[in-house]
Amino acid sequence: MQQEKKQDYIIRATAANGSIRAFAATTGNLVQYARQIHHTSPVASAALGRMLTAAAMMGSMLKGDKDLVTLQIRSLGPLKGIVVSADAQARVKGYVFQPNVDIPSKYPGKLDVGSAVGEGYLSVIRDIGMKEPYAGRIQLVSGEIAEDLTYYFAQSDQTPSAVGLGVLVDTDTSIRCAGGFIIQLMPDATEDTISKLETKLNQIPYVTDLLDMGKSPEEILEMILGDMELKIIDKMPTEFYCNCSKERVEKALISIGKEELEKIIAEDKQANLHCHFCGKEYDFTEEELKALLAEAK
Repeated sequence: MQQEKKQDYIIRATAANGSIRAFAATTGNLVQYARQIHHTSPVASAALGRMLTAAAMMGSMLKGDKDLVTLQIRSLGPLKGIVVSADAQARVKGYVFQPNVDIPSKYPGKLDVGSAVGEGYLSVIRDIGMKEPYAGRIQLVSGEIAEDLTYYFAQSDQTPSAVGLGVLVDTDTSIRCAGGFIIQLMPDATEDTISKLETKLNQIPYVTDLLDMGKSPEEILEMILGDMELKIIDKMPTEFYCNCSKERVEKALISIGKEELEKIIAEDKQANLHCHFCGKEYDFTEEELKALLAEAK
């Protein structure tokens, strides 16, 4: 595994006199961690890894410390759906509905993420401290995720963007490398800047190839925006992080109401809850459930 020693991080940058903003990430470790806890097949690893990488970069765009962004795919393909969430510190978590899906590759070395995802919808929910979270939804364009997000940014956010995402799965099913970029045009971008950027994007190799060559996020942005006054603003770490805890699960159990709790105590005398995001198991004894029931009342 090439990326084991390198830390995962995101860089934020501007170019073309501030009329372009750009993000690039390397996420091999967090995608490998997700693969290990969810026991994903190669194509599920690639789909989940692309979503986690995108969410991490979108998390780094959030302004408030407590802001959250959630990306959800619900689809008809064998994966059925993917849910990922990121906070403003670019900490991400996520899972795929059907982690064991195995379908033929498009061609040797190219996993068919589009067919595994299939037709469906992508929703992006931003919880930025307002009364209601801001949500946008689009029909999937290809199921390849980067193209779907490019379409989402143009449609829902009215921000012309280029999204590149890549996950390279090794022959032993571990994650060799993962990462991506999001480049966005601000309203004051000139026609000249736009056509320059389009030319560059058409010429660069696939993200997986760039990562496999050992290119860093800085080098990837340099290849695309190097001759457009690229300015790197900052660099932030990103990681797979789940904030579940026994206390949070207790609150969830109390929230189901006393009738449901009484039923669990009478029928099962115990409860086992499983966190979808990180796979942790939480066990509750009959005594603990009775204590929660007293609180619910």
